[in-house]
Amino acid sequence: MATNRVVVTGMGAVTPLGTGLERFWEGLVAGRNGIGRLTHFDPSAFSSQMAAEVKDFAPEDWIERKAASRMDRFTQFAVAASEMALADAGLSDSNIPPERTGVIIGSGIGGSASIESGQALMEAKGPRGLDPFFVTRVLVNMAACAVSIRRGLKGPLSAPSVACSTGANAIGDAFRIVERGDADIMLAGSSEAAITPLAFGGFCATRSMSRRNDRPEKASRPFDKNRDGFVMGEGAGVVVLENLDHALGRGAKIYAEMAGYGNVADAFHLTAPEPSGDGMVRAMRAALKDAGLAPDEVGYVNAHGTSTGLNDKVESAAIGRTFGEHARRLKISSTKSMIGHLLSAAGAVECIATVLSVYRRVVPPTINYEEPDPDCPWDYVTGGAEAVDLGAAISNSFGFGGGNVCLAVKKHRS
Repeated sequence: MATNRVVVTGMGAVTPLGTGLERFWEGLVAGRNGIGRLTHFDPSAFSSQMAAEVKDFAPEDWIERKAASRMDRFTQFAVAASEMALADAGLSDSNIPPERTGVIIGSGIGGSASIESGQALMEAKGPRGLDPFFVTRVLVNMAACAVSIRRGLKGPLSAPSVACSTGANAIGDAFRIVERGDADIMLAGSSEAAITPLAFGGFCATRSMSRRNDRPEKASRPFDKNRDGFVMGEGAGVVVLENLDHALGRGAKIYAEMAGYGNVADAFHLTAPEPSGDGMVRAMRAALKDAGLAPDEVGYVNAHGTSTGLNDKVESAAIGRTFGEHARRLKISSTKSMIGHLLSAAGAVECIATVLSVYRRVVPPTINYEEPDPDCPWDYVTGGAEAVDLGAAISNSFGFGGGNVCLAVKKHRS
């Protein structure tokens, strides 16, 4: 069966380094830290007291005030990122084909703040304290639905929830839809805004979060020997994926070609990766095969790189098994060192970073790397951003429950 080539024509991001594609990218390349002491609520009773918060987001910049009041923060993030992505792609109501344009935007937790505030109202006032928009604030699919309704997009609609691989799943699934011809344009990505007491406390209870509370800016240190856990972040990333012929027909700017998608399960544990990295290896190999790439054609890996002891060790081993001797020549970095772990939004935002690396020929660094770990023996770009002419790159996303996703991106060539 003939398949369509799929390209990235627009991107939008809400991140701890700033709202907007340029602020995000400039922060990454500069190696800027987006992590500090948590301010959304008093963290003094929590074992981890830091977060990568979005601090410059104003929903009214993107959404009418009344509509924004009916949305949870994660939906607001998604709508804003989608509006940025559409504008970046040069798409508007006048040139979007509604029935050929769809939306896949996922979330892991959904309306965390609305769930917690709703419970407080129940306890204080009983069921009559809840307003009619409680349910639509909390549902995971509301981000995708809000974008679809706002722009009248009548193509495929979905909202995956696959923990930390959600964003990559969403982009990969949207890629498949355009590839097989079920839509010409897809908005795809993910959003998370779970820095709330209950959700944050729950992650603290897993003992997977950093406790480096005295120096929050140094807490996220992927692949460093002294890493002690991840730092929770929040944000959203949305990409516009488009049939190449459709994009060329309207003279669109093309960032890169979305070329490969690997999605496999560990079937091993609720939180820990399979120790040999088998699922990670199979995901990377599947993405490379799908993209028609030999391992030595890849120049950069945007690693999942959470800054947890086990994940970074297993991912490093999996990269070695996937790429063999070429692993020594790869550039590998974890943008989580700067923006923390955006949970379900991580895969989408990191895919954006990967696409920009290919398009702008620059690989962002891994910051806070101070002492090498023998179990993590590769080049993690620890001396600052590096100029690299990339023909292809991959982005890894691995989630609680054993989800392993890899996206492969190629430089666009006509």
